[in-house]
Amino acid sequence: MRPARLLLYGRAGFEREIAQEITAQAADMGVEGFVKARDDSGFAVFQPHQDAMGVELGLHLEFARLVFARQMVRVGELLTDLPESDRVTPIAAGVRALGTRFASLWLEMPDTNDGKALATLTRPLQAHLERALRKSGVTFDDPDAEERLHVFFVGGRACYVGISAVTNGAHWPMGIPRLRMPSGAPSRSTLKLAEALLEFAPGRRFEPGRAAVDLGASPGGWTWQLVQRGFMVTAVDNGEMDARLLDSGQVKHRRDDGFHYRPPDPVDWMVCDMVESPSRIARLAAHWIAEGWCRETIFNLKLPMKKRREEVERCRGLIDEALGGGGYYLRFKHLYHDREEITGYLARRAAQPLHSAA
Repeated sequence: MRPARLLLYGRAGFEREIAQEITAQAADMGVEGFVKARDDSGFAVFQPHQDAMGVELGLHLEFARLVFARQMVRVGELLTDLPESDRVTPIAAGVRALGTRFASLWLEMPDTNDGKALATLTRPLQAHLERALRKSGVTFDDPDAEERLHVFFVGGRACYVGISAVTNGAHWPMGIPRLRMPSGAPSRSTLKLAEALLEFAPGRRFEPGRAAVDLGASPGGWTWQLVQRGFMVTAVDNGEMDARLLDSGQVKHRRDDGFHYRPPDPVDWMVCDMVESPSRIARLAAHWIAEGWCRETIFNLKLPMKKRREEVERCRGLIDEALGGGGYYLRFKHLYHDREEITGYLARRAAQPLHSAA
């Protein structure tokens, strides 16, 4: 079976943005359809009008182009009325219809309070499902397999069974990297940059001594992540910085406004987590790249409560205008550690050939 529907999941409350995004991306690829989504459910399903077109969409849509979806899974129809005495048998049958070789098996659920309650069901179920699949000749730990296997529960007796390409999807179950709060970091915002680096610079190894600027640095959550990677950091903020960072010998504190500061010499990275309008931050990030003050930048956009996707596209347009319409890489992602915000990555084309050109 070649699944025709697309299951997309993300933060509860952003179903509208997920639906808008997948509908627009599908239309750009000539695929018409509709989205099933319930408010605060944490997921949405795109149903194409023609199954064949849906199959092509699932095979060729680039996951990195989606901002609000944490994961993209090609699924069939929802399995409903699973017997409480034997959920495994119908799920295993759904798996076998998709293939017999997979890189991994992920049992997942929406990132909601109801979804968390389903975890008590999936923990014991996984071992039973694994045994049943092995018995029927299905492998789900093949390092050479090109697809992952997903079982996404939407209730105790209903789930989607689907697949995602290993190279075209999130690298973590539910699209959530399991990061622990470092004991030495001065604020929880440190996890946002930690996740952003995993998302936008996977596997990167930074040479010690590289230069970076952290705009709006106080008290130092993002600076801490840069210090851990060997950067020499200029932390720009009128507020206080964590004393332990200053004692590291890798941080210089400049009491200045992040919008006014100019580096005396170009730096490798600029990061920015300031509470300002999205358009102002987008222009700031683009200006640093356009002027050659940094090679790469990661920044947060604090989105409005309404028209969030429209604001993202507006910021995308502002960056494109500032950089002359090309020659750069730009990605936005609504990360797990973001809330009413998204994170952006921007670099000149020659700086980091890992992402899709804008």
